[in-house]
Amino acid sequence: MSDQTIALRPPEHRVERRAIGLWTLQSVIGFGILAGLLTAAYLIFDGARSWLGPILLVVAIWGVVVTAVMPVWRYAVHRWEVTEDAVYTVSGWIVREWRVAPISRIQTVDTTRGPLEQTLRLATLEVTTASSRGPIKVAGIDATVAARVAAELAKITQRTPGDAT
Repeated sequence: MSDQTIALRPPEHRVERRAIGLWTLQSVIGFGILAGLLTAAYLIFDGARSWLGPILLVVAIWGVVVTAVMPVWRYAVHRWEVTEDAVYTVSGWIVREWRVAPISRIQTVDTTRGPLEQTLRLATLEVTTASSRGPIKVAGIDATVAARVAAELAKITQRTPGDAT
């Protein structure tokens, strides 16, 4: 590891613009399922219509607002960077989380690609460290970039002496 101090700082890279589509689809599917279940309950249970109707209306309005705002907002916030010394991330759309993981604390590096991510040629890079906060996840990066970064991290961690775990 270099003599450079590892500190929180703004990471250099944005996630892919296609991540907006991913987050929009995830929101539409999630709220669609919830609204569908509430609608089915509304139609089946006559006695529950008086209180299910307002809940269904609130869920529908909230779903439209979240689906319209959240993906673009997350795209504006989410950043990541991998250096010889650390992995830096900023994520979140309501609560922002800044994380830095020194290379010497990295235990595993994985990439995952769900069905929607595969369709949009995206991946999630997951860096597991010796931290109780859990892994660092970078969602919405190009699948080819994720594979390249995972391979780079594997090489960097192999040549990093010591174990800060």
